[in-house]
Amino acid sequence: MANPKLKNGFTRIANELLEKMIQQNLNGTQFRIVMAIWRYTYGFQKKEKALSISYISKSIGANRNQVDRELTSLINREIVKIVGLDERNVRILQVNKNYKEWLDKEPSKEEKQVSAKKETAAKKQPAKKLKYEEDNQFYKMAVYFYQRVEKVAAEAGIAHLLKKSNMQTWADDMRKLVEIDEIDKRLAREVMDWVTEHTFWRTNILSAKKLRQKFMELSIKMKQEQLNTTKPVIKKDSTRDKDIALQQWISEGKDPDEFDWN
Repeated sequence: MANPKLKNGFTRIANELLEKMIQQNLNGTQFRIVMAIWRYTYGFQKKEKALSISYISKSIGANRNQVDRELTSLINREIVKIVGLDERNVRILQVNKNYKEWLDKEPSKEEKQVSAKKETAAKKQPAKKLKYEEDNQFYKMAVYFYQRVEKVAAEAGIAHLLKKSNMQTWADDMRKLVEIDEIDKRLAREVMDWVTEHTFWRTNILSAKKLRQKFMELSIKMKQEQLNTTKPVIKKDSTRDKDIALQQWISEGKDPDEFDWN
C-alpha cells in the first residue's frame, strides 16, 4: 500500500500560483508538463532546471513528439519560460510565476515570430553559473573529496597543486557527476575513498573534474580489485588425488604396499 510522507520530500508551491494554473485552459499533456517542471525545480528548491524533451517525456510517460508540441505551446503562451542553455545545449526551463503574462491561447504567426526571436536570443546567452551554499549536498561532496585529496597531496609534497582549487567548481563537477552522469552518491563516495588510498591513483586524481573524467575507469578498477580480494581460495583435495594415483598404480600391476604416499 502506498504511504507518501512529507518527511520524504515535498514540492513547495504558492497557493496563488497553483490556483491560477488550475484555472488555465490546458490539455492533459500540458498540465503534466507543468507538473514535471515544478517537480524538478521547486521540488529541489530551484527556480529553473535544464530539462530535455526526452527527459520530460520519460517523466510523464508521454510520446516525445507530443511533449515537444505541447511544451512549445506552453512556451508560446508564456506559461513556461526558456531561461538559457546548459553546457549540453539543453534548454533551461522554469514555470513563469508572473501569471499576468500568461496568454489564454496560442499567439498569431506574427506573435510567434517575436517569440522565436526571444528564444534565439536566450540561446545566445551563456548558461548561468550556479552558486553552491555550504549546506548544499554537492558542496559537501566537494569538501569531503578535497580534504582527502589535500591529505594525499601533503604527504606527497605536492600540496602547492591544490592552492588554486575552487570549491564552487568542485561542487559543480560533483553535481554533474550525479545529475548528468547519473552516478549514485554512495558509489561516488566509495570511489573517492578508494582512489585516495590507491597506490597509483591517489596522486593522479587530484581534482573533482579529474574524478568525473575518469570515474567509469576508476569504478571498474575498484570493483575488479574488490572481486580479486574476496575471491575464495580453492584448496586441492590432496587425499582424493592420492587415492586416484593409488588406483592408477594398482591398474599398472604394481604392488600397492610399495606405493609412495608422500
